[in-house]
Amino acid sequence: MPDHLHVLCEGLDEGSDFVRFVHAFKQRSGYEFKRPGGARLWQRSFFDRHLRADEDVVSTARYIFSNPVRARLVACPEDYPYLGSATMSVRDVLQSIG
Repeated sequence: MPDHLHVLCEGLDEGSDFVRFVHAFKQRSGYEFKRPGGARLWQRSFFDRHLRADEDVVSTARYIFSNPVRARLVACPEDYPYLGSATMSVRDVLQSIG
């Protein structure tokens, strides 16, 4: 999305720290973005939402993957160049509607 980012992530052990993860991500990506042009990339804060045990991860991924279509940036999610997942195929998530 041109003006925001959706990330669906899971801490894999007891030592996982979401706030630390976001801070490190914003610091590293912001530094790389700022180097050539000097512009700031991120706002100071962020909005997070924790999934409850009864919430479906696939439904949440489907919402995220469909976001560029709702914003009329592309006709189908697969066409959005900045969409990806290390664990879920966009096609599989979108076909899992049922």
